[in-house]
Amino acid sequence: MPNILIMEASRGIRNTLRERLEYEKYTVEAAANPEEAVEIVKRFDPDLFLCDHCPGLGLKCPFIILSDNTSVERAVEMVRSGAFDYIPKPIDMNHLLSSIKKAMGPVEEEPEPEIPQPKRLAKAGGDFQEMIGESAKMRHVKDLIERVAPSDARVLILGDNGTGKELVARMLHQKGKRPSGPFIEVNCAAIPSELIESELFGHEKGAFTSAIKQRKGKFEQAGGGTLFMDEIGDMSLSAQAKVLRALQEHRISRVGSDKDVAVDVRVLAATNKNLKEEIAKGNFREDLYHRLSVIIINVPPLCERTDDIPLLVDHFTERICREYGIARKNISPEGIEELKRMPWRGNIRELRNVVERLVILGGDQISVEDIGMYVSEFV
Repeated sequence: MPNILIMEASRGIRNTLRERLEYEKYTVEAAANPEEAVEIVKRFDPDLFLCDHCPGLGLKCPFIILSDNTSVERAVEMVRSGAFDYIPKPIDMNHLLSSIKKAMGPVEEEPEPEIPQPKRLAKAGGDFQEMIGESAKMRHVKDLIERVAPSDARVLILGDNGTGKELVARMLHQKGKRPSGPFIEVNCAAIPSELIESELFGHEKGAFTSAIKQRKGKFEQAGGGTLFMDEIGDMSLSAQAKVLRALQEHRISRVGSDKDVAVDVRVLAATNKNLKEEIAKGNFREDLYHRLSVIIINVPPLCERTDDIPLLVDHFTERICREYGIARKNISPEGIEELKRMPWRGNIRELRNVVERLVILGGDQISVEDIGMYVSEFV
């Protein structure tokens, strides 16, 4: 298994990171300071180093900075000094896990016994849940996916945070003409504006201080497959101009190069912003909007599809109990009705977290009382 060394002053953060990474099948060692890290390295050969400041330990493996400093200037400084990524605290675990996989590749897991799962859909590089729900709005979304996926049309996916926009993108990829090609995701909001062009289009050796070798960007990495640009409403205007050119000409230019590179990629984009309002404010290019929105798919918030909550709860309960290796729990009918009355501002993501909390803290039959005690006051 790949080895990860953590150097973090906070004991709580060290323990949390160790537990989660070991759950993800990595082999982990942790140190509180550089002195402890040096001792660990004598017996432990890390493939990746997570640290709260630039390491200076002479390690040849990639490293990711976990920092209390959230400034863009600090992020740019750290990446240019050689960091693979820079993640501010509090740590977004999904961002961290994604960055780790990019830095050292996904962990190979033992195949699980095949169990019939009618709500699951295979994809290259893993698997994910198909969209669950039979409400009228969800049937409309599924119908659009089935009709649009076989084409190479660009799709703009709109919806609030936590509604499942990435899942729509993955289904479009899997059901399309390029399912065996790569599915490359880039979160435009998580990358400093100074680095987004290098991330999308790549760079040549020497293009900037830390560019010690040529690097392909997301457009090239997604060649023959799908590029999913999430939170595109947060992209800088300069990067928008280059994306527009790439969509128009099917060619990109790496940072530091005057040569064009042809790209063959299907582009999907998503945002939780109202792009027409952003256009009016001068924050988003109208010509890019029209290039991206050949097809628009609106993903409804959970509060507009509460009839799907029983199906979602059943799915999440079964999955979470299996992940924890415990006997299947059920939520009482009264409990389901109580969940349907809640506002769900965090949408599907919030519902999944609530179900996990109830599985951990509730009884074998999760009751309305359990929901009142462990959920209602926090929703």
